[in-house]
Amino acid sequence: MKNKRNGPSGKWKTALIYLELIVMAVIIIYPVIWIIGSSFGSSKGLANATAIPANPTFNNYKDLLTNTKFPIWYMNTLKVAFANMVCGVLLSTLGAYAFSRFKFKGKKASLLSILILQMFPTFLTAIAVYMLFLNFGLLNSLTGLIVVGVAAQLPYNLWLLKGYLDGIPSSFDEAALIDGASRTQIFARIILPLASPMLTFVAVTQFAAPWMDFILPKLLISSEEKKTVAIGLFSMISDETRNEFTLFAAGAVLVAVPIAILYIALQKYLINGLTAGGDKG
Repeated sequence: MKNKRNGPSGKWKTALIYLELIVMAVIIIYPVIWIIGSSFGSSKGLANATAIPANPTFNNYKDLLTNTKFPIWYMNTLKVAFANMVCGVLLSTLGAYAFSRFKFKGKKASLLSILILQMFPTFLTAIAVYMLFLNFGLLNSLTGLIVVGVAAQLPYNLWLLKGYLDGIPSSFDEAALIDGASRTQIFARIILPLASPMLTFVAVTQFAAPWMDFILPKLLISSEEKKTVAIGLFSMISDETRNEFTLFAAGAVLVAVPIAILYIALQKYLINGLTAGGDKG
C-alpha cells in the first residue's frame, strides 16, 4: 500500500502547508524589517519610513540619544521592568506555594476570586487606580507604575505557578520534612530549582510588560522626567506639529533589543516552562 503522503494529494497538502508558513512568516517579519529600515531613514518624515531607505544613516539613533529625553525614558522603563520582574516573581511564587502546599480556611474562595479578577482587563480599573493613587500620593511616580504592573499580572501568574507546583510531588516535601528540613529550606532548595522553567517564563513576561504598557502610564504619568518609552515615543508621532516617524522607528528598535536578548538567552527555559505549564496547569 502506497503512503498517502507520497501521492498527489499528499504533495498538495504539504505544498499548501509550506505556502501558509511562508505567508505567515512574511506577515510577521515584514513589519520588523520595515521598522528597522525606517530607523535608518535620512529624514524624519513618514515618506522616508520605508523598509529599504535610499540613503541609510545612523543620524536618527544619534538624534534620539542626544537631542531627546529618550535615555531618561529608557532608564525609567528599565527600572520599572526590573522591579516589576523581581517583585512579581517573588509575590507570585510565595502565593502559589501557599495555595499549592497548605490547607487553610477560604482557600477555594480565594482562588475563585483570583480567577475572576484575572478575567477583567487592567484598563477597566483605570479610574479607580487613578483615584487611589491620587489619595496615596503615587501619581506621576515610578513606584506607582511598579505597583500597578505587579498587581495586574499577579492573578494570572499565581494561577500559572500554582498549576505547575501542583505537578511537583508532595512526597519531596514530606521526605525533606522527615530529614529535618524546614518549610523555608524546602521552598528554597527543592521547589525553586524544580520550578525554574516556569519562574523564568514569569520573570521574562513580567520584565517585558512595562516596555509595551501604554494606557495606565499615560494616565498616571504627567512629567517628561517620569515618562516611559511607550509614552515618550508615542508623543513623537501623536502631535500634529511633529512628524518624527524615523526617530520613532529608531526608538522602537532600541526598545526591542533587551527583550529580544532576554528571550534568546532564556529560550530553552521559556519553552520548557510553556510546555510544562500546558501539561500541568
